[in-house]
Amino acid sequence: MRHFSLILLLPVLTTACTPAAPEDPSLQLITRAERTQFEQTTGYGEVVQLMQRAAALSERVHYTTFGTTAEGRPLPLVIVGDSVDAQPATVTSGERTRVWLQATIHGGEVSGKEALLMLLRELVAGAHLQWDRSLTLLIAPIYNADGNDRMAVDNRPYQLGPIEGMGQRNNAQGLDLNRDHMKLESAEARALTRAYQAYDPHAVVDLHTTNGTEHAYHLTYSPPLHPNTHPDIDRFLRQEWLPAVTANLQRTGEWNLYYYGNVPRDPDAEMSWQTFDHRPRFNNNYLGLRGRLAIISEAYAYLSFADRVSVTRQFVEALLNFAAEHASTIATLATAVDESRVIGTRLVTRARPQRSDTPVSILLGGTEELQHPITGSPLRRRLDVVRPTPMHEYGTFVATPDGAEVVPAQYYVPAGLTTVVDLLAAHGIEGSALTDDLVINAEAFAISDTSQNTRLIEGHRERRIEGSWQPGEHSIEAGTLVIPMSQPLNRLAFALLEPRSDDGIVNWNLVDDDIESSGLYPILRTHAGPE
Repeated sequence: MRHFSLILLLPVLTTACTPAAPEDPSLQLITRAERTQFEQTTGYGEVVQLMQRAAALSERVHYTTFGTTAEGRPLPLVIVGDSVDAQPATVTSGERTRVWLQATIHGGEVSGKEALLMLLRELVAGAHLQWDRSLTLLIAPIYNADGNDRMAVDNRPYQLGPIEGMGQRNNAQGLDLNRDHMKLESAEARALTRAYQAYDPHAVVDLHTTNGTEHAYHLTYSPPLHPNTHPDIDRFLRQEWLPAVTANLQRTGEWNLYYYGNVPRDPDAEMSWQTFDHRPRFNNNYLGLRGRLAIISEAYAYLSFADRVSVTRQFVEALLNFAAEHASTIATLATAVDESRVIGTRLVTRARPQRSDTPVSILLGGTEELQHPITGSPLRRRLDVVRPTPMHEYGTFVATPDGAEVVPAQYYVPAGLTTVVDLLAAHGIEGSALTDDLVINAEAFAISDTSQNTRLIEGHRERRIEGSWQPGEHSIEAGTLVIPMSQPLNRLAFALLEPRSDDGIVNWNLVDDDIESSGLYPILRTHAGPE
């Protein structure tokens, strides 16, 4: 009996002496949004802590920063993939296709931030191994860090949560970071464009939250909208990547997705579905002119906060599934665009929305009004209402009747235009200074008319000039910066330097003194090669 008693006791003793199973490391990466049942959003310090913890938990995750905000907060970034560290030279030396994922360009639009942190946790836990074979991910979940931490319960009126507050739209300087990609007046935008140059992602995904029209889409998206975007980028996004992802997510019946748009509020305006601005001050349009694939997503503001995070996370997952399957195609496309030439072709300087040939069926919806539990102010909640409504779509852009120019071989930027020279360098546009004085046949832009916006935009009264390029003989001083248009960033250089560009250095007042004092645009151009 004693023998049998000992045998019977063995399982009990073994159980009692066995150490507790180790905690799942990914449980250390739960976000504030999840811990509070999506009543709060994650603050900057906790975002950094989670990202650093993820790097400590996985040898495939590397933490770094890519600059600082206006208030001095380091901008966090993690590299996920087959790289031994986070150094740009290391990351770009590999053969994998690089996809940059960013969120919180507007501090109150926080669903993308939470979705990326959740995705990072999944990667640390070993999920999505199919991405690892062909992709390197660069994850920057809190770009407008200063705006994120200016949390208030009355930011983003009507948005359905997080009810305990979210950040403000602008950065600490009061600048909208999604209007600063051309003028680069914020520390954040300068840091971001340096990071784009250093890590050279083949594709960038920028995550937002929308508002406005009460439609029935859970998430809307857009490729680059500037008509000077290389047509192969536009074609690949509109005909392959975005349709495939949309079909994949809509197959479950859980989500409706479509191209971003709004219906005009003016009751006298045409009922139509209109996208946003084409100008490259917007991130995805800017990246298109840099020759990169770019996608912006907008989760619907009147979904619950939890649902906005969920649809955003699933959208990113579907994007990356497609990217992993087509990684070589994406990388090859980016290389081909870098090598493409535009000299002698006509590119757009000013654009207008293009009306679709036929009406499309847009899913309009509805909301109900709720009361904010803290402030008592109104909130809106999406109703499960879907009203297919035929209307014309304005989802692409074309040149205005006089809004195109032939691309020259080079521009000549006087050394005295130090702000312009600095801006070109900040964008990574190539140029070289003349070592000797020159006398050349070149074109100068004679101004016939100039006007400025009466309303301040980002602290500027945007300028517009009219006139024409006139040939003649010109003396050019040593030190003048020559910008060759045979370089990879030719489309971006054109948008900055053409005087009639609707988002260039003239528009942002960088050459106001020269324009007002001489009536001439101070930059020359030539169509022939260097003399």
